[in-house]
Amino acid sequence: MKVSTVAAARQIPMEKKKPTTILANLKRYKLLYLMIFPGVLYFLIFKYLPMGGLVIAFQDYQPYKGITGSEWVGFKHFIRLFTEPTFFMLLRNTLVLFAMNIVLFFPLPIILALMLNEVKQRHFKNLVQTIIYIPHFMSWVIIVSITYVFMTVDGGVINELMASMGFKKISFLTSPEWLRTVYIGQIIWKELGWSTIIYLAAITVVDPQLYEASEMDGAGRLRKTWHVTLPAIRPVIITLLILKIGSTLDLGFEHMYLLLNSLNREVAEIFDTYIYTAGLKNGQLSFSTTVGLFKGIVGLILVIGSNKLAKKMGEDGVY
Repeated sequence: MKVSTVAAARQIPMEKKKPTTILANLKRYKLLYLMIFPGVLYFLIFKYLPMGGLVIAFQDYQPYKGITGSEWVGFKHFIRLFTEPTFFMLLRNTLVLFAMNIVLFFPLPIILALMLNEVKQRHFKNLVQTIIYIPHFMSWVIIVSITYVFMTVDGGVINELMASMGFKKISFLTSPEWLRTVYIGQIIWKELGWSTIIYLAAITVVDPQLYEASEMDGAGRLRKTWHVTLPAIRPVIITLLILKIGSTLDLGFEHMYLLLNSLNREVAEIFDTYIYTAGLKNGQLSFSTTVGLFKGIVGLILVIGSNKLAKKMGEDGVY
């Protein structure tokens, strides 16, 4: 009886599961797709479609001739970019500022988030968070203007205070020696509080039982932070670090342009300001596109390389 039952079961064909089509998925998850549609549309219009214009980096582009009518020159602009002495100055200035950004700024939001996490008085914690978040909502024009009021030689608060104490005034805003310090200081002031939000959010999802277990083992606040909190938020730190590395050559135009002047140009000129000068001021559209394409390629390589390195070290990475 058992043998015949097994034989009969073998003869019954298994019902094959029909593959889910794209249209079926769209109907099933239409609300989810509807939610992400505005974001997808934004990236298509403002990020991906403009990439078609990168072809002018290989042309001697003339606006009245258009992309189809402009002369094809191949790698002429790339050769010019890499052979000009300006390239090494731009690369040096950009890399130095990026290194200072990673070393001096990147760890600070992590430290601040860990410190705020230890504050038990809720009202005081909310007050501190509000105060340090406010500069993020100010434009770089306001940030640089406030810095000018404090640091200018002609009536600046800091310089006048130094003069009253018998010290010599310092030209913070025009001196090449102080440009990088002022630049990083402004970034810390503006973005430190806002950058802590992600780390504070990551800390809130740490399992409280881990803290209880560490307390039973005799761990104090410092040991709980080092052995529980930091390992728990490490994936977030690695992800943000990879994304930060990807923007090595992309420091932002507006901030540095407001600090740039003829006296500190040797250390302040970076790729972002150079693109503005070459493209909009001098009308070298193809050459400025070449510089921008170079920045994008370097950023892509750095993201892929750092992501692979993170995975080899046992981390999840960005993708």
